[in-house]
Amino acid sequence: MLQYYLQLGFRSLRRNPVLTALMVLAIGFGVASSMTTYTVFRAMSGDPIPWKSDKLFFPQIDAWGPNPRRKGTEPRDTMTYIDAVSLMRDHRAHLQSALYPIAPTVHSGDPAQKSRTAPGQAVYSEFFPMVDAPFEYGGGWTAVDDARHARVAVISKSLNQRLFEGANSVGQSVQLDGHIYRVSGVLDDWHPQPKFYGLTITDAFGPADQVFLPFTTATDAQLATRRWFSCINLPGPGYAAMLSSSCVWIGYIAELDTPSQVSAYRNYLDSYAQTQRASGRFGWAPNNRLRDFSEWLDYEHVVPPQTKISLVVALCLLLVCMVNTVGLLLAKFLRRSGEIGVRRALGASRLAIAAQFGVEAGTIGVAGGVLGLMLAWLGIHVMHGSLPRRIAVLVLIDLSLLWQTLLLAVVATVLAGLYPIWRAMYVRPSLQLKED
Repeated sequence: MLQYYLQLGFRSLRRNPVLTALMVLAIGFGVASSMTTYTVFRAMSGDPIPWKSDKLFFPQIDAWGPNPRRKGTEPRDTMTYIDAVSLMRDHRAHLQSALYPIAPTVHSGDPAQKSRTAPGQAVYSEFFPMVDAPFEYGGGWTAVDDARHARVAVISKSLNQRLFEGANSVGQSVQLDGHIYRVSGVLDDWHPQPKFYGLTITDAFGPADQVFLPFTTATDAQLATRRWFSCINLPGPGYAAMLSSSCVWIGYIAELDTPSQVSAYRNYLDSYAQTQRASGRFGWAPNNRLRDFSEWLDYEHVVPPQTKISLVVALCLLLVCMVNTVGLLLAKFLRRSGEIGVRRALGASRLAIAAQFGVEAGTIGVAGGVLGLMLAWLGIHVMHGSLPRRIAVLVLIDLSLLWQTLLLAVVATVLAGLYPIWRAMYVRPSLQLKED
């Protein structure tokens, strides 16, 4: 029966090529615009660690209080060195790490190779298991190394290839800013997009980090942050003055496995702020935040508002195209009232009429989906030329996009055809036969 309905549908489409073309174009353009903007939105708002993101939280402590420099009541998204070290010392989360971005100069042992800076992070040992960083060789350092301010390092696969030609370099030495560090591990290919662990301190879609050093060792070596830091009052000269100041420049991430741990950690943050207030360091009531992964991405505007607006506009365009398709399908189906009347008089049920025209609408949807795929492919290539390169490389056409585009086209066309199909089902055969 399906094959028979397909034959009827194709025959009907060939009889009205102009009307058919208009419907296919309407669905194709609507679907293409929606899927093109959705592809950009998906690339920028993807979850790089979906198996664990619901357990990752980002605390904020208000170290400034009410002052003319701030907008609204939200605390800064980075914290002071004093607060970060205090939170690490109290250790109220299952896993946690303070971190800040660094860019040490890597000195190669080969005189033919130039020394180059390598983007990286100063972190604690718990960072690697917390973010499930994959290792090709070795692993991260230990909590003992953190406490001893050990000169150890984790390097990326690409840096290992440049320095050691890809060999197992665990135990080897690397020279960073004139100091020797022992390699404890080599990361496998790992470049989460967006870079969720450092949204406050690094570019969400920036280059992959190539070197990780212990937080304690980095501050001992007075490695400066490679991003800006904010101050109410400028600290005195020297690195030590910055560490003891109210400047905010350090990110923080914590793993909390259960709702009770989340609640306890919120209470801890408020208790910590109250303690700072009692000591005279804070002169205001606790004003802390503890955002989960999705809230954090939204708070940091990883997906620009313009992208969200573009997606809404594209969906509205699809809706307009569907409304136009409703009118075109209604005109097409009611023009065949005589045919419907004959079929009904010969014993065809309303359900059979609905199936026939539903298959015809679905056929139009498939054709519109194929056109939409071609237009979406063209639109994505246009996007590649207008988006920043670090984002454009994430906007890809994959298998999921193919079937989602076809599914959207078919569903949109069938939904648009519901009212025309309903009208066709209730054509009165007696009236049509009398008129004919």
